[in-house]
Amino acid sequence: MISLCVVGGGRWGENHIRTLYDMGNLVGIVDVNLERLESLKSIYTGIKGFSSLEEAISGGFDGYVIATPAKTHVELGRKLLEKGKNVLIEKPLALSSKDSETLIRMSEQYGGKLMVGHQLLFHPAIIKIKELIDKGVIGKIRYISTSRLNLGTVRQKEDVIWSFAPHDISLINYLTEQLPIETKVLGSSFLQPDILDMANVELTYPENVKAFITVSWLYPIKEQKIIIVGDKAMISFDDCSQEKSIFLHKKRIEMKGSCPESKNEGIEKIDYVYSQPLKNELEYFIQLISNSERMEYGRNGHEVIKLLEKITRDIKS
Repeated sequence: MISLCVVGGGRWGENHIRTLYDMGNLVGIVDVNLERLESLKSIYTGIKGFSSLEEAISGGFDGYVIATPAKTHVELGRKLLEKGKNVLIEKPLALSSKDSETLIRMSEQYGGKLMVGHQLLFHPAIIKIKELIDKGVIGKIRYISTSRLNLGTVRQKEDVIWSFAPHDISLINYLTEQLPIETKVLGSSFLQPDILDMANVELTYPENVKAFITVSWLYPIKEQKIIIVGDKAMISFDDCSQEKSIFLHKKRIEMKGSCPESKNEGIEKIDYVYSQPLKNELEYFIQLISNSERMEYGRNGHEVIKLLEKITRDIKS
């Protein structure tokens, strides 16, 4: 059995704790808040509790999940990686590409495996959508549109792009199998100076494939949608819907000479087997630990950080 320790028992950390406990892989929890640590130990019985990372490192677990605020990722990641530990760090991997590169280099130097928590890549609906794209069902991708909107949680050290957009950037890179070559961004700060509360990001990929990302934590309705428009058909998926259904829209525009003509052959619901994305992600981390071969998963998170930095420079300019 692969033994895992979760560092951070906050809102998202407890999701990891609960999932790993149900999987039978949770052995330890680290939290500097002693009251919260005792509460978690009372809920998840038989689990070791630590008030510091150093104590947990001495526990010799097979892997560690860092689910703490983003500003702490580098410090905690370095302490684990320099000991050759296997680490899953929740997104974003770091708050600068210099720091994310450091973590990757330490993983390579000391032998611990590094993974980034881009949970959407483990969503069965996204995996199914990728299969449809790879089979040519929608033809050539023209553009992808995503929205990630909600009320809160408002950050004070990172803006809404750094908090929300890593999900969508990693997703679009995965679907296109490319990295963007151009970025544009518009955003606004309403609550705190210089911290964006909403933003619209436009990415251009090779062959003029476009992506449009809308993010906001100042919005009355929770919305997590993706639309992929191809030259043969289109796909829509709403992760906030109760059914979480994938729809294939057999719609397209054909040019008849100089005249655009719409074609509509109806909508098809695409079946897939739902499974919990976080559990799938953690199972992948366990497989990564068990695999003797090194896998460059941390590099994906680094590419996302580099793009976030470029978007930030665009905003400032």
